[in-house]
Amino acid sequence: MLGAVFLLALILPQSAHAHVGSKDVFQQVTAGPYKLFVTVRMPDVIPGVANVEVRSTGAAISTLKITPMPITGEASKHPPTADTMKVSPVDPAFYTGGVWMMSSGSWEVRLDITGAGGDATASVPVLAVAIATLQMQRKLGVPLALLGLFLIISMAGVVGAAFREARLPAGEAVTPQLRRRGLIATVCGLAFMALLVWGGAKWWHVEAASYAEDIYRPPLAQASLSGNTLDLKVESFLSGKTFRDSATASLLPDHGHLIHLYAIRKPGMDAAFHLHPELVAPGDFRMALPSMPPGTYALYGDIVHANGFPETLVTTLEVPPGMHGAPLAPEDASAFPAPLGNGLNAGQLGDSYKLPDGYTMVWDRPTPLTADTAYSFRFHLLAPDGSPASNMQPYLGMAGHAAFVKTDGSVFAHTHPEGSAAMPAVMLANGMDGGMNMASEPVTSTVEFPYGFPKPGAYRIFIQMKHGTTVETGVFDAIAQ
Repeated sequence: MLGAVFLLALILPQSAHAHVGSKDVFQQVTAGPYKLFVTVRMPDVIPGVANVEVRSTGAAISTLKITPMPITGEASKHPPTADTMKVSPVDPAFYTGGVWMMSSGSWEVRLDITGAGGDATASVPVLAVAIATLQMQRKLGVPLALLGLFLIISMAGVVGAAFREARLPAGEAVTPQLRRRGLIATVCGLAFMALLVWGGAKWWHVEAASYAEDIYRPPLAQASLSGNTLDLKVESFLSGKTFRDSATASLLPDHGHLIHLYAIRKPGMDAAFHLHPELVAPGDFRMALPSMPPGTYALYGDIVHANGFPETLVTTLEVPPGMHGAPLAPEDASAFPAPLGNGLNAGQLGDSYKLPDGYTMVWDRPTPLTADTAYSFRFHLLAPDGSPASNMQPYLGMAGHAAFVKTDGSVFAHTHPEGSAAMPAVMLANGMDGGMNMASEPVTSTVEFPYGFPKPGAYRIFIQMKHGTTVETGVFDAIAQ
């Protein structure tokens, strides 16, 4: 009641965390004979309910259960009771369910599968952080406030009636003295209730302010240039928050690198680089940049902490004219597509992208493209003669890498064929002691990336695949409705 009468409504913008502006997780899961496309739609507030969607394309499933649990720590050893997912009445291969995320941190949704192929277990890592406070809806707040007022007045009336008539024998009339006594008791009751409401409001404001302090804020990053040497400094991770480790020394390598840095020139998005600076001191990444067209670059740097907590650092860099760059490293990549058109409101790159060496990358574009929908985006690499590219190689241990970037910079997601979750977190959640490396698996000229655009608007997509010693970067534009 007190919270309904005195509600502090704080609306904060969504912050960057694992990816930027893209909080949901899309993951391809293989557990024995079972193949699952898992979508976890994370809440904006913690505690909150994460909605889980699963589509099965492998062996038949009879029962699918989900359990939320921290990836590391003592709580990971004592999971709650699993919840059984519901089967769609119109699609027996589609399941839905929900799990409570009770605290901030690096969590996993464990999937317990029973079916034709026996029992199997797999986990999808998720990032549980509060990114906003929610305002109570007016249609709910007004009735609750009126109900609270009614209860206060009613309680004061009960107190007054008790002092006025509680000891009055049956059948006797209320005397003026008793009426006065009841009135005084009613006024005192109202004053006492007002004091309780005031105290409750003060408590609520303190709680709301405390919660607002826990809203996720990414660490600050600053980029500077000395000649062609990039110096990317990250503030100390000492934040008092248990979900973030205390120093950059605790970072986990992701595909062999502590940071994956995308540099995309603004506003046209007509130059893009996938780079890998080295950690030279706590919170300090450096590298010799390749030759880059001058201008302002948006920098997005993905890192993963030792507890599986991923973050994306965001800053900008000014590249001056005439900067003499170093050769592009073998594991780095670049692309120089046509600039965005029509005032950044619509893309002009289609379903086929011609690469500098005569190869072509093709996108099997779904129609229509809608926001908040899970897709498996498929891309092909074709040789100059139009045949599927041969001598395909893993790029950074994967069949491909993708970056989905909204043209206004509000969304950035670096994803892989397995999904949008950070690979070190996937390894921790599934108890793997080695890298999730595809180098031992055959790599084909076709690659798929599970993802869903978080909001409507124009996006530019960067796809990287490797054949021989050449890393190709295809670029595509998309508009999500």
